Amino acid sequence: MTQVRRRAVLAIGLLASFAAQPALAADLTPQAAESIATATPIKHLIVVVGENRSFDHVFGTYRPKAGQSIANLLSRGIVRADGSPGANFAAARQFAADPQPRYFIGVAPSQKTPYQYLPSPTLGGAPAAPRPRRPPFAGMSAAQLAAIEPSLEPEDLHLLTTGATGAGRTSGPDPRIANGSALPNGPLPLTGSVLPYDSYTGDLTHRFYQMWQQSDCAIANASAGNPSGCLNDLYPFVATTHAGQRDTGGGTPMAFYNMHVGDAPLLKALADQYTISDNYHQPAMGGSGIQHLFMGMGDAPFWSDGAGKPAVPPAEAIANPDPRPGSNNHYAQDHRFSDCSDALAPGVAAIASYLGSLAYKPPTRCDAGHYYLLNNASPGFRPNGHLDRFGIEKGRSLPPSHVRTIGDALSAKGISWAYYGGGYRAAVARADGDANPADAIAGAAYCAMCNFAAYTASVMGDDEKRWRHIQDAVDFFEAVRQGTLPAVSFLKPDEFVDGHPATSKLNLFEAVVKKLLHTLRQTPRLEAQTALFITFDETGGYYDSGYIQPLDYFGDGPRIPFIAVSRYSEGGRVVHSYADHVSILKFIERNWGLAPLTARSRDNLPNPIARSDNPYAPANPPAIGDLFDMFQFGPERK
Repeated sequence: MTQVRRRAVLAIGLLASFAAQPALAADLTPQAAESIATATPIKHLIVVVGENRSFDHVFGTYRPKAGQSIANLLSRGIVRADGSPGANFAAARQFAADPQPRYFIGVAPSQKTPYQYLPSPTLGGAPAAPRPRRPPFAGMSAAQLAAIEPSLEPEDLHLLTTGATGAGRTSGPDPRIANGSALPNGPLPLTGSVLPYDSYTGDLTHRFYQMWQQSDCAIANASAGNPSGCLNDLYPFVATTHAGQRDTGGGTPMAFYNMHVGDAPLLKALADQYTISDNYHQPAMGGSGIQHLFMGMGDAPFWSDGAGKPAVPPAEAIANPDPRPGSNNHYAQDHRFSDCSDALAPGVAAIASYLGSLAYKPPTRCDAGHYYLLNNASPGFRPNGHLDRFGIEKGRSLPPSHVRTIGDALSAKGISWAYYGGGYRAAVARADGDANPADAIAGAAYCAMCNFAAYTASVMGDDEKRWRHIQDAVDFFEAVRQGTLPAVSFLKPDEFVDGHPATSKLNLFEAVVKKLLHTLRQTPRLEAQTALFITFDETGGYYDSGYIQPLDYFGDGPRIPFIAVSRYSEGGRVVHSYADHVSILKFIERNWGLAPLTARSRDNLPNPIARSDNPYAPANPPAIGDLFDMFQFGPERK
């Protein structure tokens, strides 16, 4: 038995005693949200998180109100309002890279060749036709659709039955993209005459080491306008080279919706009425799991023995992004964990040396001997609180985490909070052995890895806390109607309506937001004291032209949409200060008077100081905002 395997087995053995350990400190009795002192008139915060859309992908052609500026594809002249190439189209051109002997995140200009045409956009797993148990759903009545999807208004349920590609296959070139084999090298409109907004489209590459590569960061590229030197010019290259023959997007990363032709109408209307950020980022490179964990922890969790001490994961779960022999960029082992404190570990040197080259020398934030989670892993608990011993043994599930979360901080002060996950009730029923067909469909759509509390020993190891703090989207809407919403709420739609490419559509996520707003407005007293943050977990691999500020080994990543909806954020403003998901933690901590979660969590970072010549790159890096500038709290508004 190898040393790595021996230590992994030891860690798994220690888990066996976890269930017998006493529960952690109990929550203080939560006070009514309205009775707790806050720094602002906001007594309730709701955070709703969609899936896998970049800022330029959604807001690339958005024009704000007069007097407001924005950085997007249209304002930069990369595209015109009709979606055609603009005068500065070449600023977004994409390149293929020469083969490299080791993992890289930046390529010298002499080793890159611009595409003549983009690689053909692909179907990427988008459903070809309606089907009975997966979207778009076939043959279901409105009552049946409502039973499996309670997060939509009755008039929007039909969206679950429309939008199939009609291609007769789920991979290969997307026949709905006009001139798909000879597209100009740059951003392309996603919708068109045979690809309406109400369509399922393909999934893309969106993983940790791949996204670092897509960003193409090197200090040699740095300028006053782009001090980190990230060029964002290897998106299709990485999508077509890292995974062998799998369909991971082709040229689809360059696709964008066009608000000028009616795409994303609700998000546009909210931007027109409230406040958006054009400098809000996913907190880490890569996919969904790590982004949601940063939103709850301000940090990346690590493989442990189940009692909080670092341990070594199974060898097959450790990442090795060096290319396989004879390939351009096909990784040797594209997995989940890395000891990024070890400069000799595959992939580490490229990122660490780049961070060290930056003038402000951001730390890697990688503690010695810790194997940090980089790519998706399930929680070590099943939805019903039982340990997932098999998943942990195989390195697919993270052992119970003891990293402190915003939930722990709120509970310690008696401040109410809950994580509402679509399909959670059905997922618990499935874990308990319920064979109900409706639960089988709805429960499979619950996103366990999107729930930061689902990883934690403090909540999942205590039946009462799990019942109190993890609930279903059904419970969220009922709490709004009854006026019993906790102070802080996280709402995660299930995968049918979260907007994720291939498994959902952006208009389905908009429909969830529509129901949320409609339900909230039926309780005016609650609405008046509530702020709603609408965002996405990460870009999903879609191109973005924005600045990236490296904070540590894990990121930041590219920009994603962010809208603050509140009576205190009206006016159609665009805010440029640098922020990411940890900014939500900073907002909560400032509003409710909490300290940063831990000594190393990112909520310790200062608020950014704007540069006079560039409002997007902080003058005091590394820095992230607390989102207070999204609001206008004047005496007349209180």
